[in-house]
Amino acid sequence: MAILVQFAIGLVFGLGLIVSGMSNPAKVLNFLDIGGITAGTWDASLAFVMAGAVAVTFIGFKRVLKLARPFFAERFYVPTREDIDPKIIVGPAIFGVGWGLAGFCPGPALTALGFGSTSAFMFVGAMCAGMVLARFIARLPSSTGIVTPADPLET
Repeated sequence: MAILVQFAIGLVFGLGLIVSGMSNPAKVLNFLDIGGITAGTWDASLAFVMAGAVAVTFIGFKRVLKLARPFFAERFYVPTREDIDPKIIVGPAIFGVGWGLAGFCPGPALTALGFGSTSAFMFVGAMCAGMVLARFIARLPSSTGIVTPADPLET
């Protein structure tokens, strides 16, 4: 049952990306091109999509975290660390540079694969290679403090 719910959630997310135009990298790049404000080519629609997502997430987290436990798990896995370390700065910076260069982030890139987009295939390939590289680097003895997505969160 849980897998069907997760599939439905992913389907709704993908449809939302398509409807909002976020699977089109040109739309994202037009938003990131703030020089286009004076030229009249700037696309502010992504700001509204982001604001809507933040509002839904804010309300959803407030309600869900009041539950005794999640529907499909024994407990919530909520990070407890509050310090800011280099990974918190470097990771989003790499994400932002990739987003700005390609116009894709992981969700819309996977959605764009369904359209047969060559740039989406290239982006997803590079993204997968980056994930493999990150796991390799995390296993090096000199970087034992790096936590990969497969590692359990602190609770």
